[in-house]
Amino acid sequence: GACVFQEFTQLGYRYPEPISPAMTLLRITSCLALGLLLHTAGTANNIQVANATLTGNTGTSAKIQFDLSWENSWRGGVVSNWDAAWVFVKYRTSTTGDWQPVELSNTGHVAPTGSQVDLGLSFPGGVYNASTNPALGVFIYRNAVGTGNLALFNLQLQWNYSALGLVFNDVAQLQVFAIEMVYVPQGSFYLGAGGTEGGSFTDGSWISGASVPRQITAEDAITVGTGAGNLWVTTPPVGCSYATVPTGTLAAAFPKGYAAFYCMKYELSQQGYVEFLNSLTYTQQAVHTAQPPNSAAGTGALLSTLGTATAQRNGIDIQTPGTPSTIPAVYACNFDADGIYGEANDGMTIACNHISWYSMAAYLDWSGLRPMTELELEKACRGTLPPVPNEYAWGTNTIAGSAYTLSNPGAANEGIATNYSTTLGNAITPATGGGTIGGPIRGGIFAANVSSSGRVTAGASYYGIMELTSNLWETVVTIGNTQGRAFTGRHGSGAILGSGNANGVNWPDSSTGIGVGVHGGYFSSTPYTVCDRCYSTRAQDYRSADLGTRGVRTAP
Repeated sequence: GACVFQEFTQLGYRYPEPISPAMTLLRITSCLALGLLLHTAGTANNIQVANATLTGNTGTSAKIQFDLSWENSWRGGVVSNWDAAWVFVKYRTSTTGDWQPVELSNTGHVAPTGSQVDLGLSFPGGVYNASTNPALGVFIYRNAVGTGNLALFNLQLQWNYSALGLVFNDVAQLQVFAIEMVYVPQGSFYLGAGGTEGGSFTDGSWISGASVPRQITAEDAITVGTGAGNLWVTTPPVGCSYATVPTGTLAAAFPKGYAAFYCMKYELSQQGYVEFLNSLTYTQQAVHTAQPPNSAAGTGALLSTLGTATAQRNGIDIQTPGTPSTIPAVYACNFDADGIYGEANDGMTIACNHISWYSMAAYLDWSGLRPMTELELEKACRGTLPPVPNEYAWGTNTIAGSAYTLSNPGAANEGIATNYSTTLGNAITPATGGGTIGGPIRGGIFAANVSSSGRVTAGASYYGIMELTSNLWETVVTIGNTQGRAFTGRHGSGAILGSGNANGVNWPDSSTGIGVGVHGGYFSSTPYTVCDRCYSTRAQDYRSADLGTRGVRTAP
């Protein structure tokens, strides 16, 4: 689609409004056989990987070469941040073997003109070590101020495959994945907004009434409790039993939002979850879907009731049934339920629901990301601006209230056909027709509207992150219990356990969900303001139509 840029008068910079947001993941499969490289290129709405190949083989290493592009890229402005692609690679040694993460070399990568490549180590800020601190991927972004479509050709990532005991001809297939991210710079910000949100963060000097914003100026340990200078919470209203916070210390290792990090621009899309499922074994697939992978073709994979009908706008189906314990199923999007997969209106860019924390954690681990903390969420929404009482992610306390209708449902250009507000913050809620629409909408839908006038109407955060208010609940690590407070910010390893479990160290428990909670609201709930912690410790141990997935990664 054409480029559309809307003026963000509040921030004084031109913010790129996506015409058609990206699928969260894009798979390129390259088959190597007797030195012949065969590749097929998929397509995405916004971010695309093409022409994947292995080149420059030395007998011990080779370069993974590909083209990368996405629409409406930006860098610069008053905020001085940028969008980026998190790129990671999987390989397998036979066409029926398990997919494994490619661990990249620390040098030898080639960034095309106009771009920069930053190595994504398992432990940011540490020293590269092939065995203890490997590079699981790279961030790729503009190296100078600018806006517009970004097309990078012949990007090369160095891979020392011999370090894994492989020879060149062992590598049967490669998959290159790219996820759109937004850079959230290092800097101070406020928790709490001086409003009346339920269980809001506040300075420990708070006694009653509106919260007292507490500034975060470092990643140092924080005392949680009453007393000026400490971090505390306001008394939650009746019904907000999940908003409590025990006294104690929030360790220095717990990510507080001061340090720079990258955040997924959109909630995980249904195509993104499809790509994840299609890289798993049968056993792993079985625990990350609601129906057995050997169910009939056309079965709704994530729906608890067997059938082909789309429920709550989730259209992920089993396209090809698997064989128990041996051959995994093939999944695909079929939003219109016509049995023809991957059509333009099959819902690939709709946010993915019907998954639990168990599967969210596995996806984040597999992609080398990590969960976001509830402190980082407030930073991602508000940025460095002074807090506004009872504000939403777009920085005001006003929100649209007329029911939307959709145009092109399920398509990459799914849009708001009627009642798009040209002055208020747009979000999918009961008041705007969430109950009638019946499920999440596609990522970036409000920013793409031709009537958008900037951050507020686009429903965008200070940094340009989409749908942080409503659509689907944002699942975050809480400080409200000991399990959440034990989180150290360690990234996913790029691989999950054979059982399907995430293996993230010090992550909230993947089976019980204790240690995470939800913020922001969803399509048929009351929209929750940035500081509202009413459900901040609600364990997500069940598959639900209202839960979304969004990962982050500490900046290199």
